Amino acid sequence: MTLGEHEDRLVWIFGSSRSGSTWLLRMLSDLEGIVPIDDPHLGHHLGVWRPIPLAWAASEEPPELTTLLDLKAEEPGYLFAERFRDSWWEPLRELIRSRFEAQAEEYEVNGRPTFVVKEPGSHAAPLLAELFPASRLIFLLRDGRDVVDSWLDAYQNGSWAIRGGAFPVSPDGRIALVRWLSAVWAFRSRAVKRAFDTRAPEDRVLVRYETLRERTSETLDRICETFGLGLEGLPEVELRHRFERASDTARGPGKEIRIANPGSWRDNLSRAEQAAMHEELGGALEEFGYEAEIAPLTAAVS
Repeated sequence: MTLGEHEDRLVWIFGSSRSGSTWLLRMLSDLEGIVPIDDPHLGHHLGVWRPIPLAWAASEEPPELTTLLDLKAEEPGYLFAERFRDSWWEPLRELIRSRFEAQAEEYEVNGRPTFVVKEPGSHAAPLLAELFPASRLIFLLRDGRDVVDSWLDAYQNGSWAIRGGAFPVSPDGRIALVRWLSAVWAFRSRAVKRAFDTRAPEDRVLVRYETLRERTSETLDRICETFGLGLEGLPEVELRHRFERASDTARGPGKEIRIANPGSWRDNLSRAEQAAMHEELGGALEEFGYEAEIAPLTAAVS
């Protein structure tokens, strides 16, 4: 199974983690002809964050989030220097393509497969979209405040995320973590929007988590029709993966399947945490159609 000349069979799920991407991938994976690639972390190799998250607790000035890829692009010693793009561009494409094809060998697919790559590290979405210009994409967008709330829940003892590198956050560290997570959501959402804007309408789908939650079947239909995926068995797929069908032991606080309730940040974050979050998100909420509801931190505590 090769991507080869069929690069249009490569579909990215870009957005932010904790936006329902695992749920969406699991549903799509049940359809005929799908090769699912779950969290390859390409963005974390190609777009290392700068400054490091500690800056949101230790910096004298509010940090501005960016990546090593942006900071070092003009430096000749940097591996991915723009000056030497011709030397690394095609080998990087081949590395990614070969890696995905190797994983596809584990699947039995009749005909040409569709590779669906979930959340590869979406801060690198513009680069990945440029590397594979015929690829298509889903922009999975969720209210950044619910994303921050969901990630904050993951930074606790016993959480599903601990084994992947998360840590139990101390009470004194929550505000700094909220700021960092907020900055990440804003950066990633803007990066995905840039990638999204490079695609023709027939090669892209904007999916809001809130709509996916409320109108799951309708949203899956739209995705499948856009990308030419099989519709057979779609109602059963949607039913099988409903949040309500997850057992009580498999969902809830500290679990990968948590609460699936848009707006729960209002109940789970303190007033000071909400203010810090909105301050860090800046205008990003409005950019993506979400209304800010709280004054900045200076006003909130006055």
